[in-house]
Amino acid sequence: MSNVALFSGSNVPAFAKKATVSSLAKSLAGGAGGGGGKRISIKGGVFRLLVDGKEVASIDERFLDVVIVNAAPKIGRTFYMKSYDADAPSGPDCWSADGEKPDASAASPQSSTCATCPQNIKGSGNGESRACRYSQRLAVVLANDIEGHVMQLQLPATSIFGKDEGDNRPLQAYARYLVAQETSPEMLVTRMKFDTKSEAPKLFFKPMRWLTEEEYEVSVRQGQTEDAKKAVTMTVAPAEKAAPAAPLQLEGEKPKAAAKKPAKPKVEEEGEEEDVEPTVRKADSDKPAPTTKSSLSKLAAQWDDE
Repeated sequence: MSNVALFSGSNVPAFAKKATVSSLAKSLAGGAGGGGGKRISIKGGVFRLLVDGKEVASIDERFLDVVIVNAAPKIGRTFYMKSYDADAPSGPDCWSADGEKPDASAASPQSSTCATCPQNIKGSGNGESRACRYSQRLAVVLANDIEGHVMQLQLPATSIFGKDEGDNRPLQAYARYLVAQETSPEMLVTRMKFDTKSEAPKLFFKPMRWLTEEEYEVSVRQGQTEDAKKAVTMTVAPAEKAAPAAPLQLEGEKPKAAAKKPAKPKVEEEGEEEDVEPTVRKADSDKPAPTTKSSLSKLAAQWDDE
């Protein structure tokens, strides 16, 4: 069945005709508003199931059918001063859950707002990339086990932004396509497949079939669970702050105990997608970044492939 046929009147189930476009769909489409245990990783261009950070299974196929049941309302950002080291992981030096300003717990905020941040300038990262990177978290369930575990999926910028390539759509283009059909992702089985032409892990999204009314009810419930809420909440351990200088010792004083070095934080993000940079459209001019906060829809417009 073609995508167009899927959304034709005779194929749209009764519940979908009655429902309105959800905040989930609007969030994924780039509009404003909109964890932990089990998650899906796309490290190395392979779908992997991780439980508490340990890989327990991988999938040979280049695609995976899921139902998207929840999503972070805004796109997050992370910045590392040093290259990611898998053998000695550390949290980001600066990060933002809303893409607008650094989180209050960030160890080394780079700017008061993300829009004016020097790490948000083209060329601040490797090559023409930006040093501060985008990511978005989804909560998904497997299409063949909708009542099963809710899993987290964290997407890099290349899987979020970009233009359609026929039926192949990055996340925001896919969500905008659904919104245009007055449809929401929690009503459908979505196929995620790897872009085989991309060297870095990159996913495309495609609608496969409508859920039954009973499946849709389960999908809605799954999106409201604590597991789904945790999956889309960005909580990262900050990078270590510099250890304080040794205390001044005066002559005749007993040696003072050195400050204990803080333990390395447990990092929720493993960084498997941290090397992936979005393709950025060249700026029309050399004007400085705006000082006002931009909506995510305006921000996303800067990241279209050309």
